[in-house]
Amino acid sequence: METVQSQSKNSSTDHHDHGGIFGEKTELYFAIISGFFFFLGLILSKLTPLPEWTSHSCYIAAYFFGGYYTLLEAIVKTRKGEFEIDFLMIAAAIGAAYIDSWAEGALLLFLFSLGHALEHHALNKATKSIEALGELSPKTALVRKGSTTEVVAVEDLKIDDIIIVKPNSQISADGVVIKGSSSVDQSSITGESIPIDKTAIAPNTKLPKFEEIDSSNVVYTGTLNGDNIIEVKVLKLSKDTTISRLVKMVSEVETKKSPTQLQTKKFEKWFVPAVIIMVVALSFAHLVIEETVRESLYRAISVLVASSPCALAISTPSAVLSAIARAAKKGVLIKGGRALEDLGSLRVIAFDKTGTLTEGKPRLTNIIPINGFDKNEFLEMVLDVESLSNHPLARAISKDINSEYGIENKHRSSDIQAIQGKGIRARYNGGNVFIGNVEMMKDAKITVGSEIHQQMDELLQYGNTVMLVGYNETLIGLISVMDVPRKLASQTLARLKKIGIKQMIMLTGDHQRVGDSIAKQIGLTDAKGNLLPEDKVKAIEELQKNNTKVAMVGDGVNDAPAMAISTVGIAMGAAGSDVALETADVALMSDKIQSLPFVIGLSRESRRIIKQNLWISMGVVALLVPATIFGFANIGVAVAIHEGSTLVVVLNALRLLRYDLKE
Repeated sequence: METVQSQSKNSSTDHHDHGGIFGEKTELYFAIISGFFFFLGLILSKLTPLPEWTSHSCYIAAYFFGGYYTLLEAIVKTRKGEFEIDFLMIAAAIGAAYIDSWAEGALLLFLFSLGHALEHHALNKATKSIEALGELSPKTALVRKGSTTEVVAVEDLKIDDIIIVKPNSQISADGVVIKGSSSVDQSSITGESIPIDKTAIAPNTKLPKFEEIDSSNVVYTGTLNGDNIIEVKVLKLSKDTTISRLVKMVSEVETKKSPTQLQTKKFEKWFVPAVIIMVVALSFAHLVIEETVRESLYRAISVLVASSPCALAISTPSAVLSAIARAAKKGVLIKGGRALEDLGSLRVIAFDKTGTLTEGKPRLTNIIPINGFDKNEFLEMVLDVESLSNHPLARAISKDINSEYGIENKHRSSDIQAIQGKGIRARYNGGNVFIGNVEMMKDAKITVGSEIHQQMDELLQYGNTVMLVGYNETLIGLISVMDVPRKLASQTLARLKKIGIKQMIMLTGDHQRVGDSIAKQIGLTDAKGNLLPEDKVKAIEELQKNNTKVAMVGDGVNDAPAMAISTVGIAMGAAGSDVALETADVALMSDKIQSLPFVIGLSRESRRIIKQNLWISMGVVALLVPATIFGFANIGVAVAIHEGSTLVVVLNALRLLRYDLKE
């Protein structure tokens, strides 16, 4: 029942933050204890000759544990003048006890409290996601003060402070590099798969606005410096950094109510008061028709119980729990009923590139010796030189040459020198080897012909990063690396298209040409490149126009705001950052993108079963309320129909445990 979900989400803040004797899970444990006492009471009354007070004691205990949090919420809401489902459940349970139907009242409270507790169990996402974002930023910075240095808290940094960033450490502020050069892994902010070379801005340069400074000179808070020491001039205060903006974005969208919550609020506003008015009126029926006061009360309480049947309380939670359990067996974590429901209505999915559609690490894609150079000798030379470098691209090239071609490193290289923004040079077998870009070849007086330029352009069009290899004064070949698509990416996208996903778009911090190339290879409908986190949010908002439901699939911190604002945020688990997992509604725990079609199919099936369950349970209400009003059904018949309908909806929901996507 959506009402239960809405109520739990809206009211959780009223009491849930206080915890309890079992900590955050107290409410869930209370529901389980309530169930234990209910079943114990049932066994004692039906299967043992023990006196009646023993089973009554168990039912009273079930009432206490099952009704505790429900009563707290009912009190809080009633004080505000809001009569909601909690109030109705408490009233129904009291009514059941009054007419000596303790077992039915205990069952009502047990089932309702269990559904409630399981909904609450998935909460606190907003605070966790914000905490995880905040933890990305370093807590201190090393600031240059004249000829000395001092460690200061990042909150105390001022504009124009000079911070020193040591090798392999996090950068403490958004700013511009003024001394040194290094490669910086900024995947946590932009999603770029390959570390970016950063160089110092020219001395005495008049700085434009932060957004207009060349990206090769700018660094961000929380990104990871490479192997060299750099000095950075602080251009943004701690509260204005990119990371802080991400925190603000996530916290803003987390507080917005879903359309489902708003719809269920409307339902509650008329349903609960209508039932209360009807029950109060029926309590005084003896003033109008010829019957005793007790008979009027009996009828009124019967109607109250008929208006709050177990089937209605359990119809949605049972389906949601079955679907979530089925998803968990397949390595997919779904955080609650709303996410499960929304998945099934998706027609548009936006994907991050790095680590989501691609493997998230550069792979050696092309080896092209030229000028008659032997391929094995060429590979040996490249491996020998690159294995001396710590650059991530060099490590990827060395690893792939060794694993895929079985070439062993013979350690013939020496005197390696990294030339920032151009490449590396080294001595090899008495000669000079150069591996880098066209600029490096020019410096080494190596001619790069028009045919090679054409070949490089072709590789660049397909998203490759290309490096030329020269030996002494001759160009001997080229190699390329790229972040390659996941093996099952194209197959997964084809399957998504088959099950009705109309639009699949890539949102990436990488260059547009890289995005276009990957999109073409795997069958996406569109790709947007060069995006920062706020650009991804704008792209999602654009897709959401005309009330379109959009999922965002990602694995990095840079995806968190877009995932938070999307209808459903889906995180790639194993490779995912903590914040992406916290912000996401769905996490593919085994990092398998091929789980997406399954989970969307599961959601659609669960939506269908929830609808069936609601029709069954509401049908029972529609049947029983008039039947009890006109005396066609007494409390015993009402309870029998309740239990029968509860069994039907639970069995219907359990079908989800066997769900599998048809080919």
